[in-house]
Amino acid sequence: MKPATPVSEYQPPMRDGVTASKVYLPKRADLPKNLFSYLCEHFPHIPANEWQQRFQDQLIIDMQGQALTVDHPYLENTHLYYYRFLPHEIHVPFQEKILFENENLIVVDKPHFLTISPSGQYIQETLLVRLKKTTNNPDLTPIHRLDRETAGVVLFSKRSQTRGLYQQMFAERQVNKTYQAIALFNANLKFPCAVDLRMEKGEPFYTMKVVEGKSNSYTEIDLIEHNQIWAKYLLKPTTGKQHQLRMHLNWLNIPIKNDPFYPQVLHKDAADFSQPLQLLAKKIEFLDPITQAEYCFCSDYELTL
Repeated sequence: MKPATPVSEYQPPMRDGVTASKVYLPKRADLPKNLFSYLCEHFPHIPANEWQQRFQDQLIIDMQGQALTVDHPYLENTHLYYYRFLPHEIHVPFQEKILFENENLIVVDKPHFLTISPSGQYIQETLLVRLKKTTNNPDLTPIHRLDRETAGVVLFSKRSQTRGLYQQMFAERQVNKTYQAIALFNANLKFPCAVDLRMEKGEPFYTMKVVEGKSNSYTEIDLIEHNQIWAKYLLKPTTGKQHQLRMHLNWLNIPIKNDPFYPQVLHKDAADFSQPLQLLAKKIEFLDPITQAEYCFCSDYELTL
């Protein structure tokens, strides 16, 4: 007698570039009144009316792909899928550009103000969702990150089968990254120089701070050109800590032009696109772990004094 063929798990389709999120419903002594009650309890940061709207729009489905209703019972030890949406989202009026693509990778030139992946107040207005809609590829995943405020070259994996090789390439520091920045000019500083610091989470939580201890961030910095006030710098980080380049230049007392976090946090209007952070991921170089081709990709953006 032949063994039963395992049933493959249902994979919900992408909707408007958004991949469904998966939630497990655990066994509980105090069963929620219904599925709606559990979701409101489990995700307290999401208003109840948003969950009601998701049920109404058939954005909550079971493991067979059936849309669930607001009064659907809570079924222990099961999973469900839901799609994220935002009732109001600020449009980012800048367009990304695909620089290169093969069967494994997409290399993209990201504009300022565009977040890489959905989070907080951005879903549709993120680079990942835009690219998923453009390419119709639900497996697309960023291999590394750039801040929302930073423009420049970023790599995306197209296939889960080869993604780990590219992630390992970054983890083992086999990628050469070159940035440019416009920051204050200080005639007393000597270049080239290197900054070697220990960075940890700061306050507010989305910032970083320099602390005593073993270094975990290293950047080589050189001067390209300058006027009396501003200078254009070449930055080569060998580590990838959050806000590393912004912190390192601020530590030298030459903060990057239009930086809303360093040296102090400035709460800007999210719809104000008039003063982009003057930081650019200009170039990325690596040996492809699959094709063994040597790649060098450069951003088309230019920072000027």
